[in-house]
Amino acid sequence: MSTETETPTPVRRRRVLVLVPLLVFLGLAGLFLSQLMSGRDITAVPSALIGESAPADSLPPLEGTGLPGLDPKAFSGRVTVLNVFASWCAPCREEHPVLLGLSRDSRFVLAAINYKDKPENARRFLGSLGNPYREIGVDKAGRAAIDWGVYGVPETFIVGKDGKIAYKHVGPLTPDSVRTRLLPEIEKALNAQG
Repeated sequence: MSTETETPTPVRRRRVLVLVPLLVFLGLAGLFLSQLMSGRDITAVPSALIGESAPADSLPPLEGTGLPGLDPKAFSGRVTVLNVFASWCAPCREEHPVLLGLSRDSRFVLAAINYKDKPENARRFLGSLGNPYREIGVDKAGRAAIDWGVYGVPETFIVGKDGKIAYKHVGPLTPDSVRTRLLPEIEKALNAQG
């Protein structure tokens, strides 16, 4: 008789132990789904650097392009749109036609940080897709990207005439994000006193 009453207890414990991970998984799945359905813009990642001076990292040029590297002293007195890209980055390839379109606007300088890339691969990338940039600084070790607060490539920053970061876009630029977010922020930077 005692064996009959002892057997259900281990079975019940096993059932509970099996249900715990399932309940945790369902809870996390519900949390992630609610975040996705909230309509929150994932490109609007807050940056502690907005309103702060752009990092003072001078970066060497991408050899073989004939373009200057990145000199933060040059930010002063002009609006700079700074794109962080790499040849190995698929979303960078997707946004590239948008950057080529932006490069036609002479009111600002389109500059770049080439992130953790081999120079020959970066040159091949720009050679096959076109080069929208007027300045390209090479960040071989990724240290400058850390100073800029880069989460991952691509990311795009607007640096105002005062040398301060005015805006940050995370992820690939699209025609819609340029029209609705980036260009209005560029206009603000161009109209600001600096």
